[in-house]
Amino acid sequence: MAQRKKLICYGLFGALIGFCIGMYLRNYRVIETANNCQLKSGLRFQGPLKFINLEANELPSNSQNNLVLIGVMTAKDFLKERTKAVFDTWGQNFPGRIAFFSSEGSYLQGLPIIGLKGVDDRYPPQKKSFMMLHYMYEHYIDKFEWFIRADDDVFIRTDKLEHFLRSIDSSKPQFIGQAGKGNSEEFGLLSLEYDENFCMGGPGVILSRETLRRVAPHIPTCLKNLYSLHEDVEVGRCVQKFAGVPCTWNYEMQAILHHNSSGNEAFTGNLKNKEVHSAITLHPVKKSPIMYRLYAYMHGVKAQEMRQEVLMLHRDISAMSDLLHIAKSSKNIAPGVPIFPNTLRPPKYLGDHEILGINPTLTKRYPNTSNELLEWNFIAKHMYSATHFNPKRKIESSIMDNINNYSRQRGRVIEFRDILYAYSRLNTLYGQDFILDMLLIYKKYRGKKMTVPVRRHLYVQRAFTDIQIRETSLFGLNISSEKDAYREFTGKVKRIWNTGIEKLSNTFTLNVNDKSVAEKVLPNIIFILPLSGRLKTFTRFLRNYEQVCLKNDSKTDLLIGLYIDESYNEALEQINRLKMQYPDREINSIDIYGNFSRGLALDLAARSNYASTEDILFFIDVDIMFTIETLDRVRSNTVQQQQIYLPIVFSEYSQNRRTDGSENVEITNDSGYFREFGYGICAIYKSDLLAVDGFVTDIKGWGLEDVKFLDRIIASNHGRGSVLNKIGRELSVFRTSDTSLTHIFHTIHCDKLLDESQYKMCIGTKANTIGSYKFIESLVLKMNNSLMVTRQQIVP
Repeated sequence: MAQRKKLICYGLFGALIGFCIGMYLRNYRVIETANNCQLKSGLRFQGPLKFINLEANELPSNSQNNLVLIGVMTAKDFLKERTKAVFDTWGQNFPGRIAFFSSEGSYLQGLPIIGLKGVDDRYPPQKKSFMMLHYMYEHYIDKFEWFIRADDDVFIRTDKLEHFLRSIDSSKPQFIGQAGKGNSEEFGLLSLEYDENFCMGGPGVILSRETLRRVAPHIPTCLKNLYSLHEDVEVGRCVQKFAGVPCTWNYEMQAILHHNSSGNEAFTGNLKNKEVHSAITLHPVKKSPIMYRLYAYMHGVKAQEMRQEVLMLHRDISAMSDLLHIAKSSKNIAPGVPIFPNTLRPPKYLGDHEILGINPTLTKRYPNTSNELLEWNFIAKHMYSATHFNPKRKIESSIMDNINNYSRQRGRVIEFRDILYAYSRLNTLYGQDFILDMLLIYKKYRGKKMTVPVRRHLYVQRAFTDIQIRETSLFGLNISSEKDAYREFTGKVKRIWNTGIEKLSNTFTLNVNDKSVAEKVLPNIIFILPLSGRLKTFTRFLRNYEQVCLKNDSKTDLLIGLYIDESYNEALEQINRLKMQYPDREINSIDIYGNFSRGLALDLAARSNYASTEDILFFIDVDIMFTIETLDRVRSNTVQQQQIYLPIVFSEYSQNRRTDGSENVEITNDSGYFREFGYGICAIYKSDLLAVDGFVTDIKGWGLEDVKFLDRIIASNHGRGSVLNKIGRELSVFRTSDTSLTHIFHTIHCDKLLDESQYKMCIGTKANTIGSYKFIESLVLKMNNSLMVTRQQIVP
């Protein structure tokens, strides 16, 4: 009996040993694959830690930068687009590291790509996902608190991710994601028990260190026991079985880890919505340009948040100054404790708290004189302004966008419907003020449902932060305040800047000292001038062109579309005289027959052989005065295949017409106005002009050709059959008030034989040139006084 028991024990022990050996042999290849995950053999590899720039002594206990390791699954086909976009955008700045996991042999210079041995890019990527988790476990399990499994088409807001993860205990088994049990078609086919679920892989899956520690050793077993084709389902099943935790079953996760069901169209529309702003991850981002777009937009949101925080800090400083009874003139927040360093504008100057620290109020500053009063704009169906050259105009879209910004959010019980009336004003020192009378709709969803219109009065202030000054680039040159080498290249240029900001950035610096090299950098500008008659004005234009271009800038040409009329010979004499004086410069003219048509003259000149496709065409009128600054602005604001420049020209009032021949114009509200409705002065590359098919040439007489040209550009951007649309690009239109361009006043004659629309435009322009509002007011008052005197004389 004792012998039989001994044999039974030996038999059971032998069976156990045999079972263990069998299981090892069965899973040998899987374990071997997991243990040998490595990079492409040709890559210079110094170990898993150095590969992600991690030091051996860095641990979560002694470093704030070891919070999370993000493993991004990708494929060879997506390395140059999606993978690089992820690494260039959100993959740079967060308290942790990022690594990309792809198939064996994957490699791209400059990116931390791990080519998993024995793994290919077949879909679904079950093996790739499990091997990625096993790799992170083997090499980094003690280096990070959290591990994220992500796809290459997800955008992560890393600042919000950090705040979220630091609020959760990573020492406990955590399996965080958007929970699912499969769609209606898959329900019951995924081999999930009633209490089991999985974290959807698209928006991202977050595992604590303890969860990965429990699961990773059993990955070979999970790979050998797959019950579905879904990678995220099998990862969830493995975590549930060996870590004992399901995916977080929380409705909030749908907003935190957001999945957009629009597919390829996801995040291509307006990003100002609750889903985008409240999410930590956004999925899917199928195109790399959208990834860069989201990154830029989130930076803008972050900048707004920081500006608001700066304002709140200034308000705290200002409030403490009042509580501590510190004089406004004092630079100290407490005796001997300066708010800022002693210098007026140190490198780390943070702003003037006496201006930025004022709490929102409509009486921030009391005017001392009537000239200091800020006038309000009235808003109803239109905007009415006492100071604008167009007293009645459409409401600016930016105003409505700011009001509607948060009103369209889901789940709100108060919805914005309309503005009954409003007032707005702009204080350039403090910000923008609004007084709004709004119609709101109150909706009650629970209990007794109701919808009630509500009228509310609201005061809104958009505060400004301090002025920020930065260096920028101008057509490939570095702007600097140290020296002005550009003046040496363009011939002793003297610039006159009319605004404070322009004075701070009025010089250029080239890294070369050769004039010929500088000229190669600058694109050539061809002035195109349509001319019929106007000899005296033409003489003034040529004098201006000679002073600015011929004497100071060798990269400019003049091309005149000259109509053959009674003044043709005299105009041609002036052109030839200038050509003889400057024989090495291009000064040309083309003859045009028939009645005057500005559009025809510009189009014929632009298409002529005098201009190449790499030249900037600057369409100008004979009444326009310009400076050397004009050339800089044309070159910097006109970008080939991207942007045209439509400057807003300053136009003189008739009340300031000069009889002394002076050409200097002082830009004030009383001397003229900026002609915002005019598009005739334009800078565009010839190649772009040809792409939009040039000007409309069948318009006769005054005006409208510039409006038609702008319409043609917009249509070319969006029309299905247009040239620009076919080659996949658009021409943006850049407009700004240009103080270097002045339209000298001349009498406007509106021919009644003009087309109706042209005649109305002509009459409107003529009315605008009469004078400033103060001048018109004085005329009306004089007229009323004269009537009063006449009436008193008549009435006994």
